[in-house]
Amino acid sequence: MPTFQHVGLVARVASDQVRESLLRVEQFLQIRKVDVLFEASTAAMLEPSDRNVASLDEVGAHCDLLIAVGGDGNILSAARAMAPHGVPILGINRGKLGFLADVSPDEIEQQLGEVLDGNFTTEEHFLLEGEVEGEVEVPCALNEVLIHSARMPKMIEMELYVNDRYVYAQNSDGLIVSSPTGSTAYALSAGGPIMHPSLNAIVLVPMFPHSLTSRPLVVPGDDDIMIRISAESGVDARVSFDSHMEFTIAAGDSLVIRKKQERLKLVHPPGHSFYGICRSKLDWARGSDDE
Repeated sequence: MPTFQHVGLVARVASDQVRESLLRVEQFLQIRKVDVLFEASTAAMLEPSDRNVASLDEVGAHCDLLIAVGGDGNILSAARAMAPHGVPILGINRGKLGFLADVSPDEIEQQLGEVLDGNFTTEEHFLLEGEVEGEVEVPCALNEVLIHSARMPKMIEMELYVNDRYVYAQNSDGLIVSSPTGSTAYALSAGGPIMHPSLNAIVLVPMFPHSLTSRPLVVPGDDDIMIRISAESGVDARVSFDSHMEFTIAAGDSLVIRKKQERLKLVHPPGHSFYGICRSKLDWARGSDDE
């Protein structure tokens, strides 16, 4: 009997490659007698469309595994919905880099079969949530929270506090607050360090700071991070979560960022290696022991 009995399928980009992989996954799951539930817009990519469909949140409530076909952006969207339900995600890479979606489309049947047979590892990733005083909604991000001037290009002045302790004041184009998962995303392009996903840490990466001494800062993952936008500057700030949800905070207001209680669970087939992915995706030099 397969380890997972009820599997959801989700994709965002309706390309021929994504459709092909979706159909292969669906067919293989049917052969293995696994119940398949499609996210509604994903099912609409395929014909015929007489499949079991539901919203992404409903998929999380009824499935014990979600398979995300596409790139890492697809997993970023799915992570926010799956984390509260505790449903793990297996990513099939039809994107570019694929740090999170690590199943090759050429090995779908082999690697998915291994997972269904119970031969897999599970990796937990924490998300970041942000709270602004007076705002009811508390959005979250798997990769990063980005704070920048609401009027680009314009430098923004902000103060940083960690656990209510003053750290520094900074003039820059913005600040990236990244989880370890996001350290290989936007934070990396801004000069931040690469962090192993298992680390309990958060990195703060200044964007074009007006100081040669401003460098990325790594703080404990359980700390509360508060960023206060200078009231004197009169410059409002924009805040985005994984480039998904974006809103404005006024000069003088503060944003508090902390670790979200629910975590994302990623399923990896046998042979998964974070360092191997870095070698492949970042074109690191190969050693003599590499295949």
